[in-house]
Amino acid sequence: MINKEFCNIDNFSSHLFWDMNKSNLDFEKSKSQIIYHVVEYGVMTDWLLIQKIYPKEEIKAVVTNLRTLDKVTLSYLSHFFQIDKTQFRCYTTSQSAQSFWNSDTH
Repeated sequence: MINKEFCNIDNFSSHLFWDMNKSNLDFEKSKSQIIYHVVEYGVMTDWLLIQKIYPKEEIKAVVTNLRTLDKVTLSYLSHFFQIDKTQFRCYTTSQSAQSFWNSDTH
C-alpha cells in the first residue's frame, strides 16, 4: 500500500519525468514507471522519497523485474536489497544478449 502523504510528482527532481505527461501519472497505476525513472535517473533525495511512498518489498518487486538497469544502479540495488544480481531480470537478460561491439567475432 502506498503512502499518499508524499504522493506529489512535483516533489521529485524536475528532470525525472521529462518524457511523460506528469498530470497523467498515477502513483499506483504508474508505479513501475515512477520507480524506474527514480532508480535510473534520480538523485538521492528522489530515492529517499520513493522509499517513503512505496513499501520496500514493492520497490524490490519492481526493480527485480525491470528489463534494463545500468551496472552501477544494479550493484547499488543488489546491495540495498541484499540479493544477488542474478535475481534481477535485467542481469539475466543482459547476460544472454550479446552485443556486436562486445562480441569476440569481429
